[in-house]
Amino acid sequence: MTTERWPTELRLAKDRRSLRVVFDDGTAFDLPAEYLRVTSPSAEVQGHSPAERKTVPGKKDVEIVGVEPVGNYAVKLVFDDLHDSGIYGWNYLYELGAHYEEKWQAYLAELAAKGLSRERLR
Repeated sequence: MTTERWPTELRLAKDRRSLRVVFDDGTAFDLPAEYLRVTSPSAEVQGHSPAERKTVPGKKDVEIVGVEPVGNYAVKLVFDDLHDSGIYGWNYLYELGAHYEEKWQAYLAELAAKGLSRERLR
């Protein structure tokens, strides 16, 4: 049985580079926009199976330009690169916060292994 997480606060930073999420158990996370973008739950990023998951480069300077509610179970984040197809459920946001360090390090390792960069291509 999984515990349903409920946010009590969602706050976009003034610089649009992070989203603060506070949950009803008192846990709070400041999730960087880049991290949220590269871990988007969208099919574009995650694919339709683990083998189809994409490593998304070039998002170091991405910003969140919109936070739109989806019912009472999630939010859709809109990024300045026009990505807007990920629906971030409350449990997924909690998981991203709780496992930030390991997920971020895995992402950086994937970039390095594939010869990709966090920097936007010019």
